[in-house]
Amino acid sequence: MTAHPSPDHHPATRPSGPQTYPSPDHHPATRPSGPQTCSGEPFGARLRRAMDERGPLCVGIDPHASLLAEWGLDDDIAGLERFSRTVVEALAGRVAVLKPQSAFFERFGSRGLAVLEKSVQEARAAGALVVMDAKRGDIGSTMAAYAEAFLRPDAPLFSDALTVSPYLGYGSLSPAVALARESGAGLFVLALTSNPEGGEVQHAVRADGRTVGATMLAHLSAENAGEEPLGSFGAVVGATLGDLSSYDLDMGGPLLAPGIGAQGATPADLPRVFGAAVRNVVPNVSRGVLRHGPDAGALRGAAERFAEEIRQAVTAG
Repeated sequence: MTAHPSPDHHPATRPSGPQTYPSPDHHPATRPSGPQTCSGEPFGARLRRAMDERGPLCVGIDPHASLLAEWGLDDDIAGLERFSRTVVEALAGRVAVLKPQSAFFERFGSRGLAVLEKSVQEARAAGALVVMDAKRGDIGSTMAAYAEAFLRPDAPLFSDALTVSPYLGYGSLSPAVALARESGAGLFVLALTSNPEGGEVQHAVRADGRTVGATMLAHLSAENAGEEPLGSFGAVVGATLGDLSSYDLDMGGPLLAPGIGAQGATPADLPRVFGAAVRNVVPNVSRGVLRHGPDAGALRGAAERFAEEIRQAVTAG
């Protein structure tokens, strides 16, 4: 049985003073002051502007053990801090979106969450939008609590958008939808994911003849109705899925597209996969950029190359 840490070892609040990364011996639990609101502007509008100004590239922050090792870092809190700080400092002022995968921080407990809080704060302060990749999904008050953890403006982990799972029924996401609207944040709903196992649920055909994935896209189209220039409720649609012409992807919101790079898709695939909706695609690259670390210049160079390839593909499409 794992012993709980003593109260003296894990203080509950971040101390005052310079906003530096916590040391391995310090475990802050609250977010320091900083830009915690969206100034009333919806996520979709802010995302559209960021994509137009910086290009649509989204880079994941995925500090899993093998990448830490590739960077010459230990799989511990110090390695996590170094990895995350380097990515944020190298890219947050250049790319439209950074997408931390919360699981890789959660595995370190409270100290990992403190690093995640700091990474989110500094990425947003540098101008990047942050999509928290947590894939939360539940019902009732539990879903509401998940939403408050990531979408309430004064929450320690407040992010510009959150990935969520609708597979307890789309209506189970209602608390997150409501809070996202209230706070000017957004959601990315799992619809047609890049993992092969997803098809057994997402391609299943309902009694009305529509697939489950198409049903999720239809719900999102309704959420985004009338929103300009882009709705705040997006879908996760894998770039590895090939021809998706049977799906209506032009649902008024952004399409977060994992699968480019290590999973086999390329920027050139985007027009073929997404068709007329390609301008609303936010292509996600993680390992394809991150493997160039820990050198900040190499990280920036890799991101710039992907961004240019994506720009050319979208323009040609």
